[in-house]
This record gives sequence, C-alpha cells and structure tokens, in this order.
Amino acid sequence: MASLLTQFRPSWHSGRIKMLSLLGGLSSSSSQPENKLTNSAVACGILFSRAQSTTTQTKTMASGSNKKANVLLIGSGGVGTMGAYALETGGKASVTAVLRSNYSVVKEQGFTINSIEHGSVKDWRPTNIRNAIPNVAEEGLPPFDFVVVTTKNVADVPPSVADVIAPAVTPGHTAITLLQNGLNIERPVIAAFPTNPVLSGITVIGARERPRGTVEHTNYDISFIGAFDNPNIPPSVSEAAAKRFVEIYDACPAVDCNYDTDVPFNRWKKLLYNTSFNSVATILRMDTARMRFSEHIIDDLIRPIMLEVVATAKAKGVELPLELVEKIITVDLYESFFKPSMCQDIEKGNFIEFENIIGEPLREAERLGVPTPTLKVVYAFLKGLQFQTKEAKGLVEVPRKSLPGMKYGQKDEKW
Repeated sequence: MASLLTQFRPSWHSGRIKMLSLLGGLSSSSSQPENKLTNSAVACGILFSRAQSTTTQTKTMASGSNKKANVLLIGSGGVGTMGAYALETGGKASVTAVLRSNYSVVKEQGFTINSIEHGSVKDWRPTNIRNAIPNVAEEGLPPFDFVVVTTKNVADVPPSVADVIAPAVTPGHTAITLLQNGLNIERPVIAAFPTNPVLSGITVIGARERPRGTVEHTNYDISFIGAFDNPNIPPSVSEAAAKRFVEIYDACPAVDCNYDTDVPFNRWKKLLYNTSFNSVATILRMDTARMRFSEHIIDDLIRPIMLEVVATAKAKGVELPLELVEKIITVDLYESFFKPSMCQDIEKGNFIEFENIIGEPLREAERLGVPTPTLKVVYAFLKGLQFQTKEAKGLVEVPRKSLPGMKYGQKDEKW
C-alpha cells in the first residue's frame, strides 16, 4: 500500500493557485453551484468509460412485446420522479409510484418538473399513485413486471428493502431493480426472493424535489442496468430481465440507458468515489472543491481510501485500473462546490447509507485479509454520526446517568 501511495502522489496540485485566482477566491462560494454547472456528464465519462465500451446501446432494440410493462416505483423524490417520467414518456411502461410526504400535493396538483432534458412540465402524474406499497395478492392486482427501488439504502435502520417490497413482489415473475448505491445490496433481496431476477442500477443524475411536488432536474439522466448473479435461476433469465428494463427505459428519447455486462466491476468502480469523497464530505461537512484546495485531505484521506478499495477489489477478483484514482480525484468541477448526497443527508438530519458504501467493502477486506486502516477509521466516524441521528429521532435512548454496577460499553435494559 505504501508503494501505491508514493506512486500516486498528487499530480493535480500544479495550477492550484491559478485556478484559485480564476475563481476569485472562495469567500462567496456555496455548497451548490449558482451557475448550475453539471457534474454528471464529466463524472459519467470517467466513472463509466469502460462500461460504455462493453454495454449495448438499445435505442434500436426490437421490442419483445407491444404490451406495456407493469412497473412499481418506490421512492418518488427527485431521482425517482424523473425515472417514472422517463418510463412513462417512453411509452413502454405503465408506472405505479409510491409516494410518502408528497402524496397529497401530487394527488391534487401533480408534479411540476423543471428539467434539463424534458423542459418545463406541469401537472404531471404517473399512471397510478399510491401512499403505501400495494399488496398484490390481497388486492387481487395484476403482478408487477418490475419493482424499481430508488430510495436510500439505510441498511442499519428498519425496515429492510426486502421487507418493504415484499407485498408487491410476485415470486418467479417480478424483476427487482435496485437503483441504489453500495456493495452487496442484492444479497438480502435474493435471500428473500430466490426465484426473482434482481437487477443492478447505477445512475448518474442530478434531481431534487424542493418544495414537495416540484422537481428540479439539473444533470443528465445516464444509467447502467445489469443483472446481479442469482444462483437460484438461470443467468439468461436475469440477463433478459435487465435487457428488457433497458429497453423500456431507453425508449424515452431524452435519457441514456445502457445494458451493463460487468456489474461487479462498475459497482466497485463507483465505490471509489462514494467510499472516499461521499464519506469524508459527510464527516467534515465539506464540499469537494475545498477538499482539493486543502491538499492534505486528498493526500491523507481521499487517495488512501481509494487505494484501499482498489486493493480490496483486486483481492475479490475485480481489477480496477490504478489511473482511475487520479481521474476520480478530479471528477467534480472546481466551480461546482459540490456536496455529495451523504453529506447533504447528514446536514438535513437524515439517516446516511454508510453500511453498504463503507461497511460492506470493509467487511470484504477483512474477510480477504486486505489492510484497510483508513476505511476502518472512516467507518467508525460514520457509525458515530448515524448513532447521533438515531438518538435525535428517538431510535435509541442514552441513560442520563450511570446506573449502579454499569460497566463501560454495557447497555441499559431500555436499549
């Protein structure tokens, strides 16, 4: 690891002062870009250049059926709403969207969408909206062909993804598409639904809902869909489901959806950014531009984390090119002062999805005997931050005074 660190000492420091003068200093910066510079196109070119060379473009794919796919989409915030809109606009899917806090607003007024790809859209609704997960068996509903999950994957806070979607999944029929970050997210889902295809969705998009029912879509929708390995069903079944989803999503002219033939490679590749920038930004409450200006954050945290991920992936049989490290370090535009999503969540008082982004790579490293000292420290910090959020939301209760005979690390019976 030391040799890797020496080999990849910063090549990006040169020109730092010149860039600082071009920006006119940092005093007037904010966490979000005022000029709405988009990171997605740049990030996608770096993060998924190999994926594009090994994926199948499907704009001209012949449709396997004229019947619309019956799709349930869970998580209709900014990203989920744009996904539902693309699916409906393509004309090959009928979408039932599950809404929570925005249900009443959307039911009465529909969504208002201001999109870099679709323009201004008023009073839009998917085919159906629900305020709870439909129970297919109890309600006598036709089975869903796809259940698409776009919520954050907060694995340490119940209910689990598998528990949430269970009423809507028809065994042996429904393909479950996880448009979520992290490693090993498919394992509990495959365990719960062994006869169903489970699909990987990697997306690069910028969209947020603010206020409720209004979506600002500022970065292009580029996605990669592939099949997770499910040992209980033939690979051809899972692959066909993934290609079918690409077909119905890519039917929307404005989006770019690709079939991913190497899911493990691309999931580990995206982890390079999420384990490093996403995590460190959350701990420091700092945007990525300031991290790069600070220099030591890159040298002492970001780069070591990435190299630990590269080493772990290699031990797992996934070869990540070392040049990706330096490319991803500079992926975010200086001018954007971008705060990754996990940082935005912690600042809003929301739970963070750190277990699958940091915890799972760390556990894989420990299992394979790969030293990951930086990842281990970062994981401990994030676990502490999550504990604070759990306490604030009433999930844990901390004793206000020591109880008689209580030892260090011992929990009160109330916990």
